[in-house]
Amino acid sequence: MNEKVLVIKEIERLMAPILSNDQLGKLHSVLDHCLLDAGDFPLRNTQFSTNGETIDAFLSAKSVEGCSIRTIRYYSQALERFSRTIGKSFIEVTTDDVRGYLTACQKSGRVSNVTVDNIRRIISSFFSWLEIEDIVYKSPVRRIKKIRSLKAVKPIITDESMEALRDGCKTVRDLAIVDLLTSTGMRVGELVKLNRWDVDLTNRECVVKGKGNKERKVYFDARAKIHLSAYLEQRIDENDALFVSLNYPYKRLEISGVETRLRELGRSAIGERVHPHKFRRTLATKAIDKGMPIEQVQVLLGHSKIETTLCYAMVDQQNVKRSHHKYIG
Repeated sequence: MNEKVLVIKEIERLMAPILSNDQLGKLHSVLDHCLLDAGDFPLRNTQFSTNGETIDAFLSAKSVEGCSIRTIRYYSQALERFSRTIGKSFIEVTTDDVRGYLTACQKSGRVSNVTVDNIRRIISSFFSWLEIEDIVYKSPVRRIKKIRSLKAVKPIITDESMEALRDGCKTVRDLAIVDLLTSTGMRVGELVKLNRWDVDLTNRECVVKGKGNKERKVYFDARAKIHLSAYLEQRIDENDALFVSLNYPYKRLEISGVETRLRELGRSAIGERVHPHKFRRTLATKAIDKGMPIEQVQVLLGHSKIETTLCYAMVDQQNVKRSHHKYIG
């Protein structure tokens, strides 16, 4: 890269905090016209002619980074909706455009502030990538802060409800699923990816592939071992998957299948909505409540940040009260 190009890049970097993308574009044109010769290198990446092509390139980059198909689909839907609503090239999008879009999402009343902030994070990630790829001069989302929301106390599954769920299982497969989710706290996406050889029944542990295809060990209790062994012994298919459908052709169980079964089980056994993530939150809460170091809970759940683990866990209020009396009162 020649000296003139470096000078232009440095000028653009210094002016970026006070100019919009449109203004930076005009500045670039002036600098390009005044300083660069025909043989010099262009500074902007203009390989994508439409917003759709740009989104596809971003999704490909996220896929290479290890994002799951489900995450890629969520990103795609959010960005395509944003693109349709804004109705202009991403290069022309301003901070006010993004703020206006997020405000409209809030006012629609169809989504919570948590969802709106998720949309903000996706748009922010997208424009940060555009900036790195030299497609825009700077991200218009830089000055938009995290959208605050009330943190509702999410309930966990009580011991009584857990026993009722087990009693409500009609098949040994469902019982094995409930016990494995209860004792490992693994994600439902990790559960359905498991193969038979991933499970070590002797040592009561298994290897799961988490987000970004990162592998980790999780551990299960004796009850889960007994029911998992019984389920595998009565299987008549040759599918490698750990959990399969109950009927021929015995296909690998999918996330939607687990979610549907647990929802039906919760409704019939305890009259509540039960989803796979509730087992994960329950394990985190009970582990911390019983004194397990938060760093170990973090490893168990496969979180890259300890703040995420703290968000998952709801410390029992009665234990907080007892600890207050013990250490302070």
